[in-house]
Amino acid sequence: MKKIETQNALGYALCHDITGIINGNKGVVFRRGHVINAGDVPLLLDIGKSHIFIWEPDEDELHEDDAALAAAEVICGDGISYDKEPREGKVFMYAERNGLFCVNRDALRKINALDDYTIACLPDKTDIAKNTKLGGIRIVPLVTKRDNVEAAVKIAKEAHPVFTVLPYKKLKCGLIITGSEVYYGRIEDKFENIIRSKLEKFGAEFLETVKCPDDSNMILRGVERFAEIGADLILLTGGMSVDPDDLTPTAIRDSGADIVTQGMPMQPGNMLTIAYLNNTVIVGVPGASMHSQITSLDVFLPRVFAGIKINPDEIPALGDGGFCSGCEICTYPRCYFGRGN
Repeated sequence: MKKIETQNALGYALCHDITGIINGNKGVVFRRGHVINAGDVPLLLDIGKSHIFIWEPDEDELHEDDAALAAAEVICGDGISYDKEPREGKVFMYAERNGLFCVNRDALRKINALDDYTIACLPDKTDIAKNTKLGGIRIVPLVTKRDNVEAAVKIAKEAHPVFTVLPYKKLKCGLIITGSEVYYGRIEDKFENIIRSKLEKFGAEFLETVKCPDDSNMILRGVERFAEIGADLILLTGGMSVDPDDLTPTAIRDSGADIVTQGMPMQPGNMLTIAYLNNTVIVGVPGASMHSQITSLDVFLPRVFAGIKINPDEIPALGDGGFCSGCEICTYPRCYFGRGN
């Protein structure tokens, strides 16, 4: 790369995009590869470019565009596309489908620790829609050493995929509403419509709703019946606290399910319970889900529908970012809630 005075640049091709502020708006004024002519010189000077850079290839260096593209080719996994023509040295990534955006955080940190590379993205485990812009890749200088690019590519290949969008599965779902006050009709159930609306977002196949009184044996039979007819996900509402007459967690345990967690460091939704009965996911829904727009349930449902098995080791970290501010206008999942790491 060679630096020359703008007045002496006639006939030379730019080696990078040049941006400037024209009429109050910042944007690309000249694209990489543009050949400077006499009419360009005043505009270049007006945007503060008294010198320009022309490309003189060096064996041990790569241009910013090529360095970004080399990383993008190996970083992006299923469900992700990326710009084939960088702009201002940046390559952006996009979701090709609705799903759960997943990040190999360890690999991302290692690449960002290399000289020159900077890769920014949405948080791991973000529920996203098709065409969402997921992040960008670029290097800081106009050129970087070939060794840096090779190191980034090596890390990405060994950890592939660093980024992926997992599609949501069409799970068969059963709902068990517990509570004698609902079972005997003393009060109207308000949980079913809430849960149904959350499941519809993922295209779930809803089997049916079963209502049970505060009777652990009846709740247990409801769980066993759904498991027998092939439910992929069983949700239970009511009786999830630690009061002596809250029997739902007991029924889940009596089913033989492996408990991942009963309760977690998130508010609202402290009392969320997650368990596995063979291949069936069982979720005890906290009462907060009836009153709060977003709770811990909304953090975990996308993971369940994406086919990610919940690991008990990840639960303690959710306290960091686990407190919802209850914003007047909710922007979840475009916020910190549920982003513990």
